[in-house]
Amino acid sequence: MNHERTLGYVAHIPIRWGDMDAMGHVNNTVYFRFMEQARICWFDRVLPRGEGRKSNGIVIVSASCHYRRPMTYPGTVEVKLFVGTPGASSIPTYYEMRVDDDPQPYATGEAVVVFIDVAKNRPVRVPEGLRARLKELMEVAQ
Repeated sequence: MNHERTLGYVAHIPIRWGDMDAMGHVNNTVYFRFMEQARICWFDRVLPRGEGRKSNGIVIVSASCHYRRPMTYPGTVEVKLFVGTPGASSIPTYYEMRVDDDPQPYATGEAVVVFIDVAKNRPVRVPEGLRARLKELMEVAQ
């Protein structure tokens, strides 16, 4: 299996007071929101809205988060999104989350994005325009 990863996007997201739970740290579900925000920003950047976005969409078929240290308010989360080698209809994405200037990750995660035909709710091939852009990014990164 090919585990090649290329940095695709970096998001900076403020931690909100309401992101914390009764235990006094950022709730585990919010980590998935941080990954989602980075993924949507990346997706908007690499696949402009006009390129088949009405007929095709993305769904997440698997997602995981590995919590290493608790995040707390205040702070800004840096979410690095890495892109793996695309499959026929899927793209693996990987995440590293750090807070402020701390070099150690607070969490890492993964999500597999699958492109679908919205009307049929069936997988479709990763759009050729996106596939070409991803190939270019991976070649530049080497």
